Amino acid sequence: MADEEIDFSDLTKKVSRAIFRIAVYIVAYVVVSAIAQYLFTDLLPKYNINLQDYLTYVQLLLAVAFGYMIVNGIATFFYWTMRAKYDHATAAAIRNAVRIIGVGALAASIAGGTAGGAAGAALGGFIGMVIGFATQRVLGQAVAGLFVLVARPFKIGDRISVAGEEGVVEDVATLFTRIVKDDGTVALIPNNTVIGGKILIKPKK
Repeated sequence: MADEEIDFSDLTKKVSRAIFRIAVYIVAYVVVSAIAQYLFTDLLPKYNINLQDYLTYVQLLLAVAFGYMIVNGIATFFYWTMRAKYDHATAAAIRNAVRIIGVGALAASIAGGTAGGAAGAALGGFIGMVIGFATQRVLGQAVAGLFVLVARPFKIGDRISVAGEEGVVEDVATLFTRIVKDDGTVALIPNNTVIGGKILIKPKK
């Protein structure tokens, strides 16, 4: 997939398919949630089956399951949209960044919605801060990797010296730039270090 040239018509189909899946996930979540609400509050009580205390947990599980599918669908949409202009590595970096942000927002919104009211808003904000601090380094590296892929200060096959390491660039991924040193050792350089440091591009031997 990384080195394949994607036909524009095929790319359009993939983008349309991603949008269709997002719409299907949203509609399915609304329908399934409404069915669960009807079963637990109207239908089952008619047969003296009282499970309303468990409705909150069912709705929570539905929100987590469908929420993740929706976030993943949005990330996939961004991936195929970016493939119209960028290569696989750049599009994958954007997809991963969108997925990380989406999952964090999903967790914060679910936590806030479960608590409800002012307490829910406070809890959602707190969860969002915790997730933000926890993923700060990873997300920072992902964004830095995106800048490396878009700016292209070097390309695969170039011989560079960065962060005290010298070798041939083998791969530029979302979090790390992979270089192979002269002795065969593979060095994984965090992309935020690459962006923040001096890069020397040396002539090929």
